[in-house]
Amino acid sequence: MKKENIFAAIIGLAVGLAIGFFAANSINRNAISQTTATTSAPISPNAPPTSSSAAATAPNNGGMMPDVQEKLDRAQNEPQNFAAQMNAGDMYAQIGRYDKAFEFYQRGVALKPGDFQANVQLANAYFDNRQFENAEKYYAAALLINPNDVNARTDLGTTFVERQNPDYDRAVKEFQKVLEIDPKHEPTLYNLAVAYNRMNKGENAKETLDKLEQTNPNSQLLARLKQLIAEKN
Repeated sequence: MKKENIFAAIIGLAVGLAIGFFAANSINRNAISQTTATTSAPISPNAPPTSSSAAATAPNNGGMMPDVQEKLDRAQNEPQNFAAQMNAGDMYAQIGRYDKAFEFYQRGVALKPGDFQANVQLANAYFDNRQFENAEKYYAAALLINPNDVNARTDLGTTFVERQNPDYDRAVKEFQKVLEIDPKHEPTLYNLAVAYNRMNKGENAKETLDKLEQTNPNSQLLARLKQLIAEKN
């Protein structure tokens, strides 16, 4: 992708999206992949859905171009500037240029390996690019810093469900750790039920579904989960 096209995509996304990349109230890291992959794809709460079409169709605000270019140039020219590296990683992640996002996030983590959010952002980028083993590494690093973060631990558990060679037992252990902290964490209940369903533990899956329904009868996850369990049976 040419440099000017990268700027245009970033600007279009900034104009076209009404929500921030790290909105705290999102519950679905895989919003895009769920529309193209199997309906059994687990979900993760750490980041909101993004829209590639929004980036492609939003108007190009030429007045913003110098600011975007300045931020990307600063990251290149100031390799010791932690914030600049992370900002550049955010920009590339938002337009799906994960190769560049990894590069800048890795620079940021190298500068501040003990920064919780930096490790999570790098893990999120790997997760979104379906590099689950790499995502595991950085979620685990983040959880050494803040072991009680339920979102990061749910995502860690989901990496074991979604990888090519799943480790469902490990996933269940991570989800259960989350539920010890927050028994009503909806994405964790959903993902735990998915894991049980894939393990052919139908009774456990149904019990977990019931807990989710008791937690929030209006949860947007319920219909999806009921369908998955019904299909398995």
